[in-house]
Amino acid sequence: MTPAPPDMLCFALHSTAHAVHAAYAPLLRPFGLTYPQYLVLASLNAQDARTVGQLGGELRLDTNTLTPLLKRMETLGWLIRSRDPKDERQVRLSLTEAGRTLADRASGVPRAFAEKTGLHLTDIADLRDILAALRDRLKPARP
Repeated sequence: MTPAPPDMLCFALHSTAHAVHAAYAPLLRPFGLTYPQYLVLASLNAQDARTVGQLGGELRLDTNTLTPLLKRMETLGWLIRSRDPKDERQVRLSLTEAGRTLADRASGVPRAFAEKTGLHLTDIADLRDILAALRDRLKPARP
């Protein structure tokens, strides 16, 4: 007999992902950011001048999902997309001054989210590591 959804791991993960996105929304709203935009901003703030492929690999987003998001962020003045001079097939992404300023302004979001969970930082880190290990077993990162 199939267990009821509340007893399934897949349902717990799915419903938690929705709850996490919903919890981030009010934290990101003052900065005019969506959750995917926030992830791109944080990633480029940590390591700028990355290719679309590198960013997509880290965020586990396909190019067809990432490209419209990046175009929108470029229109908003947060990043620049440019051809790599060494390999014209590659598009490099760099934060603008406005993008870097926005990333700095939003730097308190992780702490605010952590406080919202009510969990200790060590528990959050342990949970992140368990979920990342599960994700990597189910769908390893692209090379």
